[in-house]
Amino acid sequence: MRTETCKATNEQEIAALFDRWNQSLQTGDVHKVVANYAPKSILLPTISNTPRLDAAQKEDYFKLFLQNQPFGRIDSRTIQIGCNTAVDVGLYTFTFAKTDAVVKARYTYTYQWDGKQWLITSHHSSAMPEK
Repeated sequence: MRTETCKATNEQEIAALFDRWNQSLQTGDVHKVVANYAPKSILLPTISNTPRLDAAQKEDYFKLFLQNQPFGRIDSRTIQIGCNTAVDVGLYTFTFAKTDAVVKARYTYTYQWDGKQWLITSHHSSAMPEK
């Protein structure tokens, strides 16, 4: 019989994981951004049709994404917490300092506790379809 110890957490801790990710964007360092993702994770990004499955593919995506100096803001969210897993789903807005562009999008982050930290296991982001 396998027993699992569940990491005690709350919505505030899970919500702070987006802040950690967003702050890593502000560094402009793709390695710091990709460090938020579990080794076996998937990124379905906003401005690319290509799923990013490994660190090199995620770094390739974020090189382009970070060029325009993005900053994300959560507009609405729902957080669900399981045993060593959490899901944060909602709407966010990105502003890009370099281009003054604003992109409203939907997002889903799934997280897993690896025994030391929460890491992103899947991240899906898509621009809002209705203008």
